[in-house]
Amino acid sequence: MSGRQRELNLRFLAEPTDVNYGGKVHGGMVMKWIDQAGYAAAVGWSGTYSVTVAVGGIRFVAPIRISDLVTVHTKLVHTGTTSMHFAVDVKARDPMEGPEQERLCTHCIIVFVALDAVEGKPTPVPPWTPVNDDDKRLGEYALKVMELSKGIEQTVERLSAVNDSA
Repeated sequence: MSGRQRELNLRFLAEPTDVNYGGKVHGGMVMKWIDQAGYAAAVGWSGTYSVTVAVGGIRFVAPIRISDLVTVHTKLVHTGTTSMHFAVDVKARDPMEGPEQERLCTHCIIVFVALDAVEGKPTPVPPWTPVNDDDKRLGEYALKVMELSKGIEQTVERLSAVNDSA
């Protein structure tokens, strides 16, 4: 496990080009940041190219304003044979205020699969084992979120099939 990176923070300022018509950073930009941080975390853990396979339980809790200092924090909470689940928190604050003013803006679980460099097929990742109750709870939470997402996906597929046959 030496050299493996379980947690990663990306920090930057929200720019005027990131905002929607209401003057707040739009959700698509936040999702892009989540994917970029997740990719960096997945590569840092697996040591190989990785791709996003799912995002679940995304919640937009508070807005991000232009010039806010944004932190996208990823934490590995579960590994499968070839997959890595990360809990992601997006927080923001006025850069002129202290860290205690940081507010949670978005949360989700993002899942990546490691791919081999030759054929681009899923390849095993180093296993991660929970070391305390918080780790176990986060891992269970990630699996529940992704299970709920699968249920939603199946419902959409059934509805799509009904609409296609009508």
